Amino acid sequence: MKEITGLSNRVLEINVTDQTYSVYEVPYEDTVKYLGGKGLALKLFYNRFIAGTDALSPDNIIVFHTGAYMGTGAPCSGRFSAVSKSPLTGIIASSSCGGPFGMALKTSGWDGLIINGASDKPVWIEIDSGGAKFNNAESIWGKDSDYTQNFLKDRGAGTIAIGPAGENLVNYANIISGNRFLGRGGMGAVLGSKKVKAVTAKGGEFKIVAKNREEFKKNRSAFIADINKNEFTSIEYRKYGTASNVKPAIKNLMLPVNNFRDGTHPDFENITGEEIGENHTLGYSTCKPCSILCGHKGKFGDRVLQVPEYETIGLLGTSLGIFDPVAIAEWNETCKLVGIDTISAGATLAWAMEAGENKIYKTNLKFGAADLVNEILEDIGYNRGAGTELGKGTRWLSEKYGGKEYAIHTKGLEAAAYDPRGSYGHGLGLATANRGACHLSATMMSLQAFSRFSYKFRIMGNAYITMFMEDLNFAINSLQTCQFTIYAVFGERYLTKYLPGIIIRILNLIIPQIALQVVSVKHYFRTYTSITGIKLNQYKFRRCGKRGHLLERYMNTREGITSKDDTLPHRFLYESRTSDKKNRRVPLHKMLRRYYWYRGYDRNGIPKPSTLKKWGITIP
Repeated sequence: MKEITGLSNRVLEINVTDQTYSVYEVPYEDTVKYLGGKGLALKLFYNRFIAGTDALSPDNIIVFHTGAYMGTGAPCSGRFSAVSKSPLTGIIASSSCGGPFGMALKTSGWDGLIINGASDKPVWIEIDSGGAKFNNAESIWGKDSDYTQNFLKDRGAGTIAIGPAGENLVNYANIISGNRFLGRGGMGAVLGSKKVKAVTAKGGEFKIVAKNREEFKKNRSAFIADINKNEFTSIEYRKYGTASNVKPAIKNLMLPVNNFRDGTHPDFENITGEEIGENHTLGYSTCKPCSILCGHKGKFGDRVLQVPEYETIGLLGTSLGIFDPVAIAEWNETCKLVGIDTISAGATLAWAMEAGENKIYKTNLKFGAADLVNEILEDIGYNRGAGTELGKGTRWLSEKYGGKEYAIHTKGLEAAAYDPRGSYGHGLGLATANRGACHLSATMMSLQAFSRFSYKFRIMGNAYITMFMEDLNFAINSLQTCQFTIYAVFGERYLTKYLPGIIIRILNLIIPQIALQVVSVKHYFRTYTSITGIKLNQYKFRRCGKRGHLLERYMNTREGITSKDDTLPHRFLYESRTSDKKNRRVPLHKMLRRYYWYRGYDRNGIPKPSTLKKWGITIP
């Protein structure tokens, strides 16, 4: 078998309109600056995308990239990224997935894939090391995601596919690979607009090896050792998955109840990770390869289903007033089959329930009532009845009917299941996240509410820490590996592990610029260097993340994003939770100005020309 050392730097570029393909060789300079994964996918997109292009037009582009870790056996390296323009938000969408397609694409000899144009008839695309073949997909058009993947299971080692929601251009339709998803921003609708039902990759044609194999083995062993020592990655997530976040979310009043009107509920014990683990979980169902093993399958009623992630429990469960793990797991499965994002779907239904209470929107949906939820989720996927409008998302609905004050989104992307009134830094992170209300951009809820790395109800320090974490997470997603590894990378370093928590919090309050420099992320960049031969250190690694984040922000400003969009839902800014005796609200604007200064943006949130020049971003 032929070998590829680290990155092949070869990207397959497909034009669906005329069913042709070509090979793009990624310049070495771009690899050095953007690493791979999300970073290179974004740069490839930027080089080709015309600002203002409609997300559902043939001229929109979707780019996939696997990164340097893929195929090497590096910890939690079974992930790939995608970038496109979102039909939900109208700005740049990015997403990460742990399904088998990434490995299949990489071992077919391709680091990445670019799809543009649109077909007149449904197609599925078959990829191997020689290129692409176009096949008629009319027989599977209209079929759900399980049927589609089963139909194509012998045509490659990995598949990406859309369900009916993608075909019907639902704004938050997702893309499936195995039991994992490119979930946010409606990328399934982008493929649907191109009449691409699925893409398969043959896989197994190349072996991916590290440039410095002995150094790689040493770095890999040290990385996995820290993962296996850390409480979150080796105990909580490994035993209970992300559902283990339910208890700390309740403790910090961050669990969304009845569309974020409250942060706790007497029935929350029914949906904790521990409760689901004891009564439902059967075993693992994870990304491959994985060193954390957060994914699980379980018995719910008479069916074996995926154990829902925390986000799904929060948005399709507690935010709807539902605390039944069986119902939530079944709705999670329905969303999988029709191909819709559980976060956006749940947030949209919660808005509809509250709008119905306020008699501005006609619906039979009610908080705490489970009887109509599954039916309406199917209606959304198949674009019928009330589902036609509900499939457009909360921003669209609130602009048509009213109720903007309880439409829980930023920049059109519905917020995940962490109430920022329980963590002010998390509020800033939601407001500034490039793709919209994304909890994974800065992950400040983890630093402040779960690990107490910084004070959760202070303003000082948040602007710098948020920027630091955005840059770091962008770099991690460009390797690409799982963001959950950050618990081990932060938590098992000597200073952060043994220094008293109060000292860490005080330092991050008054001198975060200095305090954060002692956080070692050497596992990430040393592993990358041993794979690719490209020399990185802590400073260069974070610079790659900063450059990528800046490019993404600049691209969003070309689509009309300014400081007016860096905000939070009215509920988080001006309302308090029923259970919070101190009536806390997020003091966003006091933090935002300082954040812009650190970023090198002007007062309107636009990157200054001098900032772009400093980071080597060329304005077309």
